[in-house]
Amino acid sequence: MISSSFPSPSSALSALGWDASFDALFTEHAAAGLVPARVVRVDRGRCDVLTASGPVRAASRGLPHSDAAHTVCTGDWAALRPGPEPDLIALLPRRGAITRAGADRTSRGQVLAANVDTVVVAVSLADVLKAGRIERLLALAWDSGARPVVALTKLDLADDSAAAHAEVTGLAPGVDIVATSSATGEGLDVLAATVTGTTVLLGPSGAGKSTLANALLGQDRMDTGAVRAADGKGRHTTVHRELLVLPGGGVLIDTPGLRGIGLQGAADGVEQVFAEIHELAQGCAFRDCTHASEPGCAVQDAIASGQLSERRLAGYRKLQRESAWAAARETARPTGKRSEFHKSITRHQRATRRFFDQQQ
Repeated sequence: MISSSFPSPSSALSALGWDASFDALFTEHAAAGLVPARVVRVDRGRCDVLTASGPVRAASRGLPHSDAAHTVCTGDWAALRPGPEPDLIALLPRRGAITRAGADRTSRGQVLAANVDTVVVAVSLADVLKAGRIERLLALAWDSGARPVVALTKLDLADDSAAAHAEVTGLAPGVDIVATSSATGEGLDVLAATVTGTTVLLGPSGAGKSTLANALLGQDRMDTGAVRAADGKGRHTTVHRELLVLPGGGVLIDTPGLRGIGLQGAADGVEQVFAEIHELAQGCAFRDCTHASEPGCAVQDAIASGQLSERRLAGYRKLQRESAWAAARETARPTGKRSEFHKSITRHQRATRRFFDQQQ
């Protein structure tokens, strides 16, 4: 459903995140009689979009559909051909995108949201903190070029909120952390003041993303559901990525709970998440130190002194390997396609020669 709180036409585009740089990119499209539109939701080959004139339901026949990394997604800016049958003709270059490795374990990445300014990572205090998952989500956020914020949800259900806050602080250097409770309202005003521009909510099912979305929107727009007491997991109450206009300015993208959070080519994001390890590595005796058994390793010295944990280093190595492996597969995929193409030509040539040989 498209938000009914759409701003006035005169301020619509800027309220949706349009600025001078997007305006410059749109020059040729404007000359062709197209209008800018921001994608609200993608559903069955059609898109809900917002324009300066209001909401539009459009086809996307003119856009690529074969490559998941370049397929239209929520948050994209597009060129819309208006008329009785509106159609999206082209996508503007993305300022950044939240991209995870394909859930089908192929080399294709999946874009979750485009042109995002703030990523709110929802972490439930009613559940056991999972350091690895938090680090993955933060790497995903940093690598998109957006600013991460951690929202500690369900503060009213926390056993030891101070200890949890301290643990997450150690996992998220340089990231704002806001403890919130939708039940009591605590921290919600702080979170609302912290997010800017286009904000996307990330986290697993049951983390309270939809409840946070309702709090930021000031109305119950998103369905919420109970969490199973047995394992702390929730069901997917959000089934589509959807962009909604925030009453105080900016837009919000809610996403379904993420079961798999694979990283793909997110080396910069991993480095940001583990900034203290990168900083320590500057003091290693060897520039190519692997932080394993080399003499003069500042990282291993930090572990020996208790400044850094073994788990933190292991998490760093794991995400580095995973990101590099997925990126290598993505790079190799076009080469593999070309190889198969050439092989098919060779097979055809051989079959043709055999045919003519048999006719002689």
